[in-house]
Amino acid sequence: MRQLVLDASAVMAFFEDCPGAEKVEELIVRALEGKHELLMTAVDWGKVYYSILCTRGEDAAEEILAEVAQLPIEIVGSDVELSKLAAEFRAQHKLPYADCFAAALARQRRATLATADGDFAAANKQVTVLWVRER
Repeated sequence: MRQLVLDASAVMAFFEDCPGAEKVEELIVRALEGKHELLMTAVDWGKVYYSILCTRGEDAAEEILAEVAQLPIEIVGSDVELSKLAAEFRAQHKLPYADCFAAALARQRRATLATADGDFAAANKQVTVLWVRER
């Protein structure tokens, strides 16, 4: 089954109803229909929590995490191999280190990376990128 890795920017677009939210919603619906699997790194999960915590406070951050838990998204923890791949992405493409985990998971699983973050244009030769909003 096809796998897609959602990075924090894609999940944030969905919850903040920003450009790209409709595309992420479509990916979620298709996952519910069994058409593909959605993955997200624990690092990106933490980035979503951090972003909401800083902008809207702890109650809102906890509410968003509870909503994420109800979605058909598998949260994947980081191990030594994933961390090594993330470090390689950082060294090769100068992406922010936290973002490198989504790219590393996509590469490791031979999955497509779904993102709203233009920084990933630098890595699109090593991973397939699905842009959830126009760049």
